Amino acid sequence: MLDTKHNSSDNRGMNKLPLKTRAQILSMLVEGSSMRSISRVVGVSINTVTKLLVDAGNACLEFHDENVVGLNSKRIQCDEIWSFCYSKEKNADTATMPDFAGDVWTWTSLDADSKLICNWFVGGRDADFANHFMSDLAARLSNRVQLTTDGHKAYLNAVEGAFENDIDYAQLVKLYGNQPTGKTTRYSPAECTGIKKTVRKGNPNEKHVSTSYVERHNLTMRMSMRRFTRLTNAFSKKFDNHCHALALYFVHYNYCRIHKSLRVTPAMQAGLTDKLHDVEWIVSLLDKRAPKPGRRGPYMKRDQQRC
Repeated sequence: MLDTKHNSSDNRGMNKLPLKTRAQILSMLVEGSSMRSISRVVGVSINTVTKLLVDAGNACLEFHDENVVGLNSKRIQCDEIWSFCYSKEKNADTATMPDFAGDVWTWTSLDADSKLICNWFVGGRDADFANHFMSDLAARLSNRVQLTTDGHKAYLNAVEGAFENDIDYAQLVKLYGNQPTGKTTRYSPAECTGIKKTVRKGNPNEKHVSTSYVERHNLTMRMSMRRFTRLTNAFSKKFDNHCHALALYFVHYNYCRIHKSLRVTPAMQAGLTDKLHDVEWIVSLLDKRAPKPGRRGPYMKRDQQRC
């Protein structure tokens, strides 16, 4: 029989979970499990899962900003994926809803050759967010690239401001037929009847004007993060936690997840690393950022007397 009293006394005073447990929680977060299901499976408080997500998100965001730079990409595809925080925009009460509640858009740029996520940005879908997104992308590239986006108008000025004339840029617009009607086709998308390619800057190769890879990655995001799943109550309740989950996911996708067609991780294919990383490596990023434990202070002032 397991001596629970002995084990509890041995773990008394420990202020962080074992490496294997933290790695298990992060693995479940990037494989589509909800936070409450993780707390039940692992046997920890949901507050513990939330704190680990916040710490991991901050560590991964810092790592991505410092290491995904100087990219020698040739073809970049960009897209935006919709989600919402706290409540959908149409149901939101502006008098009581917190900041950044309602519709939330995640802008992503993907290298078509290495499948690397070059950068990402979370916010609205207007011109200001497009400008921030494109400026950050331009700062991470070291050479001229061919860029493809959808027909969203906010991209036009954003690409012009970030790259000026040092870009081969085209937009691809998909043409759709009528929306299906009837109860059985309520969530079915309209049929794509054609595409239209428009050159905006430079001399892009029409053969490579495509957004197929980045749109396929949108599906990977929805399958890998529970808060992106449609028609559930697992949506993000806080904008900050939404960003933390994305930061964790993107570092895991770039450095820890082997791409089936490439047989290596996107970061290895892009030349950012020469080895396969695992989730325990992500935990090590947390430990590097964590402040070193100092001497524990008294619970009350020395001259303070008990009643």
